[in-house]
Amino acid sequence: MVVIGKMNLMKFISDLHIHSKYSRAVSPNMVLEELDRWADDKGILVMGTGDFTHPAWFKEIKEKLEPAEPGLFKLKLAFKKRTIKDTLAETRFMLTVEISSIYRRGDKTRRVHNLVFAPDLATAEKINAQLSRIGNIASDGRPILGLDSEELLKIVLSANSKAAVLPAHAWTPWFSVFGSMSGFDTLEECFGDNAKHIFAIETGLSSDPAMNWRLSKLDKIALISNSDSHSLQRIGREANMFDTELSYDGIVGAIKSNDPKKFLMTIEFFPEEGKYHYDGHRVCSVVWEPEETFKNKGICTGCHKPVTVGVVNRVAKLADRPSGYKDTRRVPYVNLVTLDQVIGEALDVGPKAKAVKKEYDPLIKAFGSELNILMNVKINELSLVARPRIVEGINRMRAGKLKIRPGYDGEYGEVRIFNDEDRKKIANRSAPFSH
Repeated sequence: MVVIGKMNLMKFISDLHIHSKYSRAVSPNMVLEELDRWADDKGILVMGTGDFTHPAWFKEIKEKLEPAEPGLFKLKLAFKKRTIKDTLAETRFMLTVEISSIYRRGDKTRRVHNLVFAPDLATAEKINAQLSRIGNIASDGRPILGLDSEELLKIVLSANSKAAVLPAHAWTPWFSVFGSMSGFDTLEECFGDNAKHIFAIETGLSSDPAMNWRLSKLDKIALISNSDSHSLQRIGREANMFDTELSYDGIVGAIKSNDPKKFLMTIEFFPEEGKYHYDGHRVCSVVWEPEETFKNKGICTGCHKPVTVGVVNRVAKLADRPSGYKDTRRVPYVNLVTLDQVIGEALDVGPKAKAVKKEYDPLIKAFGSELNILMNVKINELSLVARPRIVEGINRMRAGKLKIRPGYDGEYGEVRIFNDEDRKKIANRSAPFSH
């Protein structure tokens, strides 16, 4: 159980970009009751609500949540469910939403997704009222609006100067501020004179902070990471760790500061696993590094149509620093593979298999949360509870000893921690007690 002192500084993890059951292609289980308990088992203290512009979801937010620390909310006791550890979660919620803006600018159709943070319900209601005059905010939890990103920023800041707009998954080809298919080359091109109010971007699954460090124009921009999850299993796959006051102002202030003493780190996918890391054309099973794309002039050798230019290529085009550039003054990060994937790899089954759940739950009960297991628990302690192949999988993941077939054109990358020979060797080791 997390003990939360009054307005004290504390270390905690947040995931500020998710979607509710009211968004397209999202699990019907993405409801506040389940988010509350799953976040606790994952090791996340502060969750974004997602989708606060959707009338039905906003109604649920107002009915099921109650004020906690300033700018944060918690689930009312009447709605709580017990976690894997058979406890009640301490999860906090912050008002967030992703807006899809599709508009013309500079003789080009722009498709940009932005995150919006709101410090209170009244601000969220003001934003909702303004956006409802522009488009149908009830059609999708992530509303699609013919609204210029700069105008969205003006609307949000006019509702409350403490509210914030941050570009979501900033490098995704089709729907982002720097996207190769519909984005811009700079924040200033997108947001105009109001770019000064953009203090952070979300790196997205297909890029990590080091890739973004290659752009000197982003040196003063904080880099946040969130899951953008459409299912309970995927929350926390990317996240942020803070050491700050538990409040809306504390979180936003830590991000703005870009200070590694307050904004401790981000938790990242291995970017190769993201859907748009490399270039390619999924229909033709063509996947290329940027050099291959350049050699073929961006044209698929299968169907002779343009390939989707991915994140590695786009970063290289806009970067003014070499690949591998490091900056020790920046907020650090760690690359992880989710625990269900590690267990699935160890058992040679899919992450949703019943056998994975059978191994997952005892680990959560023993060590408190998934992120604690992946990042902190000592290997010899894990060995007392987990099967040798699972322990070895976590050890290899921490060391980055894995192989990933990079993702491209909407196809996730494929992570491989073991081969068949590895599994046989490890299986011959002594097993821990059964559970």
